Amino acid sequence: MSGAILRDYLWAAVHRHGSRRALVADGRDWTFEELGEQARAVAGHLRDLGVLPGDPVAIILPNNAQYVIADLAIALIGAAKVPLNLMLSTEEQTYIVADSGAKVCFAGSEQASSVPVGTQVVAWSDAVSHAVLVDEPAVSEDDVALIMYTGGTTGRPKGVQHTQAGIASNLLSHMLEMEIVSDDVLLLTSPLPHSAGFLLQAALTKGATTYLEEGFDVELVLDRIARDGASYLFLVPTMIYRLLDAAAARSELDTSALRTILYGAAPITVDRLRQGLRMFGSVFVQLYAQSEAPNFLTRLRRDDHRIDGDTTRLSSCGQSVVMAQVVVRHEDGTPCAPGEVGEVTALSPYTMIGYLNREPETADALRDGWLFTGDLGYLDDDGYLYLVDRKKDMIITGGLNVYSTEVEQALVQIDGIAEVAVTGVPHPDWGEAVVAFVVPSRPELTADEIRAAARDMLTTYKRPKDVVLVDSLPVTAVGKIDKKELRVQWQTN
Repeated sequence: MSGAILRDYLWAAVHRHGSRRALVADGRDWTFEELGEQARAVAGHLRDLGVLPGDPVAIILPNNAQYVIADLAIALIGAAKVPLNLMLSTEEQTYIVADSGAKVCFAGSEQASSVPVGTQVVAWSDAVSHAVLVDEPAVSEDDVALIMYTGGTTGRPKGVQHTQAGIASNLLSHMLEMEIVSDDVLLLTSPLPHSAGFLLQAALTKGATTYLEEGFDVELVLDRIARDGASYLFLVPTMIYRLLDAAAARSELDTSALRTILYGAAPITVDRLRQGLRMFGSVFVQLYAQSEAPNFLTRLRRDDHRIDGDTTRLSSCGQSVVMAQVVVRHEDGTPCAPGEVGEVTALSPYTMIGYLNREPETADALRDGWLFTGDLGYLDDDGYLYLVDRKKDMIITGGLNVYSTEVEQALVQIDGIAEVAVTGVPHPDWGEAVVAFVVPSRPELTADEIRAAARDMLTTYKRPKDVVLVDSLPVTAVGKIDKKELRVQWQTN
């Protein structure tokens, strides 16, 4: 639809689904009508505070009904949502709110101290008791609808700007690719400021019910499946590993309601994926994208997740989705042939318009409309994308390229390794040395045993020069392994 904005789809769904159950959060059920009524009151309050279409409005709230209502209110008046993860430090939260230029901020009592001077904190009781908004403001498809901050693993977080038209088309892409239906029960346990927030909007638009949890509790997830009929999960790989272990430990578990496990955000080990397919059946769907083009650039379908015959595609993140094109390119920008490694680039109607106040970074990431993702990978003859590393994570040792994910996929097959992350650290002779951080599953595992096993798996220059045994791997606010923090840990040991 030409000229479409987010409100056109999201709020039409609120009206359409009316008395149906939309949300389970804060210990109660919420109908679409109840969410809509409160959101109209909050929208009226925002207008009285002077918020206009395109104005940034920050949200620093946990996964609760207030977040969902604030989200709907922001969409109704066409403001620009600035969602912040609670896992960020106070200093990071303060920086993001200030950098975004947010006039107003929804914040809980614990987060209010993060709000800089000049940004007004919404008093929730005043907002929900306000008279409902009657006249919806005119909103342009070119107005900024979302400023989504990157994880900041390579410096200060960058504000990724998306327009109303971009976010509206992105919602349609989610509707096409998620395969969610109106009788699904979506369970969200990861923070709404990231991928989960887009999935929630798609579920609302489709008329599905969403169970919203403040965090991931594997036993609660299993109970939601068995007791409450949770049919649709969104998990990052580390969550899937915990789910598989917990499910295997239960003598009885009814998973008949489970239809879909959508996963992404980080590489998944093929062995664990096979285990999941044997345990839950054909329920897995993988997504690949980034904040600059949210959630769906490629998708690995259910029927691609095969454990009989050729299982090569279990290592892939799928083919390009309907509303995106993906091309792998050489350094000079020319397309790579199938099997050649290069930088993954993408074209879609929901690519960001740029980083806020970051013209050099925008020019580097956006070239002739194409998004240069910073991911390295290759396409096969059928257009399936295989990621090998982030450009910044690729290790150059003795002049040779080592892809950290390749080493990780090899090492995780060693008996006694639960999780592994590989990174490069400075070395006086080779430039960088390969280092493996290993979470053991059995206490007697030694670094020497791992190095010995690696000799049979990896060519000389790819083998870890150092193996560090750790209790856990650090993760970013979006659940990805924080390799920057691992390098800091190695240098301080």
